[in-house]
Amino acid sequence: MRIRGRKAAGLAGLIAAGALAVAGCGGQGATNDSAGSSGGGGGGGGGGKDKVFVALSYSGNAWQDEAANLALAIARADPDVTVEKQIAGTDAQAQISQYQSMIAAGAKAIVSFPVSPTALNSTIRQGCQQGVKFFMYDATVTEPCAWNVSYITGAPKDRPDQPFFGAQTAQALVDLLHGQGNIFMSRGVPGNSVDETHYNSAMGIFKKHPGIHVLATYYGMWDGSTTQKETSKALAAHPNVDGIWAEAGEAGAIKALEAANHAKIPVTGENSNYFRQALKGGWNGVSSGSPPATAGIAMKLALKVLKDGDDSVPKNVELHLPWVPADQVKVCSGDAFTNGCNVFPAGKVPDEFVTEIFNQDLLPETSLTAAQSGHLAKGTSLQPLPSDLGEWTQPPSRRYVTRNACDDGWKPGMLPSGVKGCVQG
Repeated sequence: MRIRGRKAAGLAGLIAAGALAVAGCGGQGATNDSAGSSGGGGGGGGGGKDKVFVALSYSGNAWQDEAANLALAIARADPDVTVEKQIAGTDAQAQISQYQSMIAAGAKAIVSFPVSPTALNSTIRQGCQQGVKFFMYDATVTEPCAWNVSYITGAPKDRPDQPFFGAQTAQALVDLLHGQGNIFMSRGVPGNSVDETHYNSAMGIFKKHPGIHVLATYYGMWDGSTTQKETSKALAAHPNVDGIWAEAGEAGAIKALEAANHAKIPVTGENSNYFRQALKGGWNGVSSGSPPATAGIAMKLALKVLKDGDDSVPKNVELHLPWVPADQVKVCSGDAFTNGCNVFPAGKVPDEFVTEIFNQDLLPETSLTAAQSGHLAKGTSLQPLPSDLGEWTQPPSRRYVTRNACDDGWKPGMLPSGVKGCVQG
């Protein structure tokens, strides 16, 4: 679903060397895609239009493609901006160069999936000092001048006091196994903050249950085929597994179990269409995790700040955690999530397609068309954000996870989920 790069360790020298350079966004694997908004224009502004960039660290999986398309669709519908997408790859220095080129090109806003929570901070700070607005989606950065728009500390809408994907899906798996069983843990990409938050909060739950035994932990790289391969290896060594806790790529875990003719054990994972179809077809578990809609929401927030100023939206936006247990999966009859449906019919979208592209509160313009093409559906126009965004403001207790700091009146401390957060005092 997502690929996030390595942390800042070992990159300090690279950052210092490149901090003031204005380099091209080339680098290994770097690409760009220029496109004007629906109001005309090319990818680089002109005619008084603001330049907006979608800056990816990685592309090539379903989640990243859908997320970028939703961000592009929102920007292309605004006649006051031009938008360009660029892909830096998973190297932090390449994304630093990417940002520097965007700043030098006159960017007004950069909506980005950051490769690291800390390695980009110096360049982001320089951009902010020149008036550039940085909006990070899904993955977050600790630089205070940037906006973070993410679900990683979020909670289900009906359970706002139960945050963190890792903790909530771990508890669901414990409950499904009645506190006893052997499990696999399918992680994401090693060394990044999101995977660590998911894993640490999950382990905080599993450690409370001595009857749960982790037989194998592996990195599925948030990719279905890699997860299938790694799960198959784990199954060969440990056929006595009773359940799987998975980050994105969970469709691959199901496919590995199916290929091995394994019993339908409980699996918790993210939001691929294949996984939700599997839950509907008799597998037990919970579908949760990151919505690609996050990127479209980040773009809408960025456009609002360009028009209404920095104080018009919160700096720390936290989205609700999707939560679909097996007994609540409902197949849609069309292209939208209506009447409580939450999965597309088999064959309508690819197996790895990530279903959570809709958000009626913050992104009512979205559609299957927008997620697949990067353009709003015909007859659709931009809709205003809610006047009060308080419901989507991150609670101060979770700030440490995304900012590595606490607000005034708060101090670092452990949260009940086993994650380091902020406590009052």
